[in-house]
Amino acid sequence: MVNLVEAQKPLLHGLVKLTGLRQTNIEIEPGTVMSFWVPKEKLIKKNDNQNTVTQTEKINNENENKKKKKKKKKKEKPAVVLVHGFAAEGIVTWQFQVGALTKKYDVYVPDLVFFGTSTSTSGERSPEFQARCLVTALGKLGVARCTVVGFSYGGMVAFKMAEMWPELVQNLVISGSVIAMTDSISDTTLERLGFGSSAELLLPDSVKGLKALLSVATYKKLWFPDCIHRDYLKVMFGNRKERAELLEGLVISNKDAQVPVLPQRILLLWGENDNIFNIELAKNMKEQLGEKATLQGIKKAGHLVHLERPCVYNRHLKEFLAQIHAEDTNNK
Repeated sequence: MVNLVEAQKPLLHGLVKLTGLRQTNIEIEPGTVMSFWVPKEKLIKKNDNQNTVTQTEKINNENENKKKKKKKKKKEKPAVVLVHGFAAEGIVTWQFQVGALTKKYDVYVPDLVFFGTSTSTSGERSPEFQARCLVTALGKLGVARCTVVGFSYGGMVAFKMAEMWPELVQNLVISGSVIAMTDSISDTTLERLGFGSSAELLLPDSVKGLKALLSVATYKKLWFPDCIHRDYLKVMFGNRKERAELLEGLVISNKDAQVPVLPQRILLLWGENDNIFNIELAKNMKEQLGEKATLQGIKKAGHLVHLERPCVYNRHLKEFLAQIHAEDTNNK
């Protein structure tokens, strides 16, 4: 029987390709590979350094280099990296944002390790590990500076990137996330939502469990036939053992939690009806992060704000990106 969720992937991937992105795999280290959607022009740059070429290939390369020199006269697009959450891979998470951004920005959409086709033989499971893999991949793709947009789990990875590599991460946009998942935040959230563990909430293994996750993650209650839920479970919740370990590696002790001093401009772009990480938590985080952080709430949107109200979300995101890059241009 056809998996209806899997069957939609070729269509989605085709639409993403129309925006100028292409999928590639990047080896981070032996045993660790990350899947990435990247601007197709960056794939050409990545493959420039071939060891042996024929005379015909040499001529083609010279012609290609001439074309690139002409292209370099055009203003280089700023890089934007979209980092997904825990319940779906990258391009599914950001399907409504990619097309809105690619005209003015070089957009990169990774699958974090153990999501999509990204794999690793490493035993590391912390957000720092995900951040390090992501930074290594961006380095291989030639990204020197970027804005990172992180959602939920991806927001925690984004915060780590900003803290550890401030020269790379120039700005941050965070939705439905926290700086770090502490004991108290985890326990309070799970108790309020009525779940016994993070795995019970974020790694459902039944239609009932997936419906419960969607119920708390959205403002408007969605209805799909059970067959769609079953297909989604098969497609989007692979590597269950490793993902359960990622959840275990996510929580830190309250005593070890510190708010980093971040130099980046930060936009907290939030669904005002987020039931998982509520707007009050976002307000407290804004105060902790200081004057460079701003909070923008979106009405009638829950945790999945970028999927529930993509037009509003995209408008605020593009306004922030336009503002920060205009300021950067004026300061040069």
